[in-house]
Amino acid sequence: MPTADAQLLSDIAELIRLPSISSFNPELDMPNRPVIDWLAERLERRGFDIVIQDIPGASGKSNLIATLGRGDGGLVLSGHTDTVPFDAGKWTSDPFEVAEREGRLYGLGTADMKSFFALVLAATEGLRAESLRAPLVVLATADEETSMSGARALTKGGQLRAANAVIGEPTDFRPVRLHKGIFMERICVEGSSGHSGDPGQGVSALEGMHHVIHELLALRSELQAAARNEAFPVPFSTLNLGRIAGGDNPNRICGHCELDIDLRMLPGMTVAAMRSKMRERVSQALTNSDTNPSFEVLFEGIDPLETPADAKIVRLTEQLTGSESRGVVYGTEGPFLRALGMDVVILGPGSIDQAHQPDEFLRLDGLHDGVGILRELIRELCLSD
Repeated sequence: MPTADAQLLSDIAELIRLPSISSFNPELDMPNRPVIDWLAERLERRGFDIVIQDIPGASGKSNLIATLGRGDGGLVLSGHTDTVPFDAGKWTSDPFEVAEREGRLYGLGTADMKSFFALVLAATEGLRAESLRAPLVVLATADEETSMSGARALTKGGQLRAANAVIGEPTDFRPVRLHKGIFMERICVEGSSGHSGDPGQGVSALEGMHHVIHELLALRSELQAAARNEAFPVPFSTLNLGRIAGGDNPNRICGHCELDIDLRMLPGMTVAAMRSKMRERVSQALTNSDTNPSFEVLFEGIDPLETPADAKIVRLTEQLTGSESRGVVYGTEGPFLRALGMDVVILGPGSIDQAHQPDEFLRLDGLHDGVGILRELIRELCLSD
């Protein structure tokens, strides 16, 4: 990389040194405020107006909304500040210290997705509010890797407005305009325990769960037959039976059984409708059973993302990257920004294949070009008439 990019590499290293793990396990969960404060200080020095939004009920968790310029339209450059936990014994270097080897930067969050903020800082160097005809917003959120509480808070805060948004998740700078929706649910079946030698002494929750699984697989087949979208590498909705647990001994009738599922749906569907349909089908499956179902939300979910193919931000990112926009099977904060009225494209450095992996890395080649792409987006959407 050119020596002029030394500051970019330094910024990536500083961001990686600030641990901000997000986890449902309280022993692993960390505040993201150090990252927010670091970004806020850098952007405030450049003339951005700074708003730090604390997340209700989450100590040490905040969003940053940094705005340069005023007016209608404009562009949001968005990313999440948290990372997933890491497998300590499987890393060959300190996950919180960037290690450069063979043209790659290794560290927790290099790909997913702290490095994007360093590229944003490089792309906004020298900008002045008086030169912008539409606002530029840098958005940094909390807890994307778990509850998405940061993005959910944005939809209630009323402080974020723009026409376009780029979320810098790792896409190898190939634009993404669609992704599936997702929710996760625990289905519990209650029976009653008893001695296995006399089946009449109890009601098997495991046998009830057998009916549930049969119904869920039928629902999955129906969903896959009903709709396909070839923009996705997996062009249909998926339903995964991820975990099952029940009973405690071979000679006892199982009194309780639970199943954890993940359902990913195509654009055109909603979490609310699909969760309702799933629960209705499970309840119907147990209508003639002596077992009773109950449901626990494991992940509230996000709706699918679909930005129109002819949206300006889609056409512009396709032109700048030379790549046709596509769909992906993972989720992002995009639906929340869409709900605020923005056209959204997912576009950032690194590969999703490196996300959540030991020895996560970011390739150095392409970073310089990535800064150029962001500068062109700013020029087209915030500077040009």
